[in-house]
Amino acid sequence: MEKYKFITEFELRSSPKVLFPYISTPSGLQQWFAEKVTVLPDHRYDFQWDGESHIARQTGLRINKAVRFDFEDTSDDNLDNNHLELKLEVSELTQTTFLRVIDYSSNKDKDELTSLWEGFIDSLREIVGS
Repeated sequence: MEKYKFITEFELRSSPKVLFPYISTPSGLQQWFAEKVTVLPDHRYDFQWDGESHIARQTGLRINKAVRFDFEDTSDDNLDNNHLELKLEVSELTQTTFLRVIDYSSNKDKDELTSLWEGFIDSLREIVGS
């Protein structure tokens, strides 16, 4: 199945230090991104949406910078699985924090993905007061 790389960026009025726990910890992710997030052995996470489990391995972590999750069993050959990368970047010019989202999946509907991520980020902004 062919995959699509969706990349978008959101301005957040909060420091990377404040935002990082929301993108990297189960309790933080559960507040805005998934209904429930559980840590499993071997850096694996169980993300639940609509009562369905989606298992992902945390394959990247840079403190106060970025996190990456590779979802398991989302390709036939297990070589091209879906992944999600969340990166915090600070503009040197304005000192504004941006959250860059890289969502690699089989969903190719850009409008649907844009709407989905805008909803997630609205929830995150509400939580951090951004």
